[in-house]
Amino acid sequence: MTGIDFTVFKGSPTGKIVESKTHKESLKPDEVLLKVTHAGLCGTDQHHKTEDMVLGHEGVGVVQQVGSQVTAFKVGDRAGWGFLHNTCGHCDECLNANEFFCPERATYAHSNTDQGAFASHAVWKAAFLFHIPDAISSSDAAPLMCAGATIFNAMYSYNVRPADRVGIIGVGGLGHIAIQFAAKMGCEVVVFSGSDHKREEARSLGAKEFYTRSASKYEVGKPIKHLFVTTSQLPDWNLFLSVLAPNATIYPITVSHGDLVIPYTPIISKGLTIQGIFCASRGVQVKMLRFAAIHGIKPITQEFPLTVEGIEEAMAKLDRGEIRYRAVLVAGR
Repeated sequence: MTGIDFTVFKGSPTGKIVESKTHKESLKPDEVLLKVTHAGLCGTDQHHKTEDMVLGHEGVGVVQQVGSQVTAFKVGDRAGWGFLHNTCGHCDECLNANEFFCPERATYAHSNTDQGAFASHAVWKAAFLFHIPDAISSSDAAPLMCAGATIFNAMYSYNVRPADRVGIIGVGGLGHIAIQFAAKMGCEVVVFSGSDHKREEARSLGAKEFYTRSASKYEVGKPIKHLFVTTSQLPDWNLFLSVLAPNATIYPITVSHGDLVIPYTPIISKGLTIQGIFCASRGVQVKMLRFAAIHGIKPITQEFPLTVEGIEEAMAKLDRGEIRYRAVLVAGR
């Protein structure tokens, strides 16, 4: 097959979304051509909307063509992709199933910037695509490709265990998914939110306890073993460090370009760990999708058309904090 042309939606220096075209000479033997049906909007996309690149990295679509060496996918399969596009396959990180930290990794915004999830089609290496389980709709799958994978990776890879007390700061785009994963893993989920009106929703998602951040001091009973920070702003650390168990772990999940400033003495005196988290490697991503399918993990989404106008509306609402809780762009039929 030669001459693959498709529509893409790019950022621009003014922040306006621009419709453009991408051309691929041919489909390589290890590649797959997909028709994009759904694309999640992530906060990271907002960071790149002033760049001349195709946006979107929470993609789900239907396979249209497969390369001559592809055996894992066939035409008509649903498939998704996330932040990671390729790795070297032979470094220590790759050989230890931790390829997301491959020094030669190809990721969103740093490679393949001529295509993304905000597009009519995409061409990706089959090895970095994921089958979408039948139990998960394409609209629900899209936010799981990055947001869900990041949360699950933190819990699965860093020793969150059944019956652990897990604190989650924020009931938003990441927090509402974190509550579900932690609850289904058998954890005792403690939620901290800036607004009391999310109390019942948090409990319906699996929270056992709920506290508003307006409190001057938290009385949470048993201390917390794992604390997930899912808000865009850093919390008042003095409120939270006092409720952490010895040897507890703090997970800053959201992406921020500022400094992480935190009191020093409690880190030392309690033996606390601050664990950096990024997206999942492929093995963990596959487990995340299976887990979500088995346990009915469903992001709460709002849908918008996958058009210039739809993308701009979704981004504007995300800027204003009006999305509940993940925006999904849906291609026209």
